[in-house]
Amino acid sequence: MQLAIITGLSGSGKSIALNVLEDSGYYCVDNLPVQLLAETVKFLRDAGYQQVAVSIDVRSGPSLARLPELLDQIKSDELETHIVFLDAKVGTLVKRFSETRRRHPLADDQRTLTESIERERELLEVIGNLGHRIDTSELNPNTLRTWVRDLLSLNEEGLVVLFQSFGFKHGIPLDADFVFDVRCLPNPHYDPRLRDLTGRDADVIRFLEADADVETMTRDIREFIKQWLPNFVRDNRSYLTVAIGCTGGRHRSVYLVERLSAHFGQERPVLVRHRELAA
Repeated sequence: MQLAIITGLSGSGKSIALNVLEDSGYYCVDNLPVQLLAETVKFLRDAGYQQVAVSIDVRSGPSLARLPELLDQIKSDELETHIVFLDAKVGTLVKRFSETRRRHPLADDQRTLTESIERERELLEVIGNLGHRIDTSELNPNTLRTWVRDLLSLNEEGLVVLFQSFGFKHGIPLDADFVFDVRCLPNPHYDPRLRDLTGRDADVIRFLEADADVETMTRDIREFIKQWLPNFVRDNRSYLTVAIGCTGGRHRSVYLVERLSAHFGQERPVLVRHRELAA
């Protein structure tokens, strides 16, 4: 049985993620109390369900701290578990709650909305590193749906390396394990012929490959990841997110992500995300 656990901050897109799984054939349970996880999984597995998704959030209260223990209890060769933690910047969450006019689950007469979000982040920190973290701050719903589908379609065992391009002017992704700054490389944006293209277009690729520093930077990042990757594998990590950033996130970072993912994709499962190119 495949078990997907969707968790994270209120307003970060958990409902969107759960809905896309339901549309993909998963049996979904929203807002499941943590203490009922083992019993629910056993019941649904005995009932013959092959794909199950549950949403767990801060409303589980103090029992959230038991989630790692419960995951160990239900672990078996017949259960493939994926945990997705959705995150977003405070300003983004405040805007989303203001637009929908929904009440934050921790809101009361003593806390502002911002304080409620910060308190929720503190409470969820105990489970924040259990699975793969997705920063939804700059994502539209369709992009989030695609990323969740791509993430849960991977059935390979072992660590998955996720390469993500981004633009520093839009903020550093919260879900990055490593962040590399390539803004020192020549910028195709200043060539009018290349400005509207991306790092996946042949003309931009030729422009960047003509510069020796681009090749040196690519090699140095590749060798750094290659050196430290075995340590993350030994640490039983499921995902390693490598973020490459340039100014706008459309040329240099996209080019390097494509190069690196092609190299490491020969040896292990990889995912590619271009945040600023996402439609």
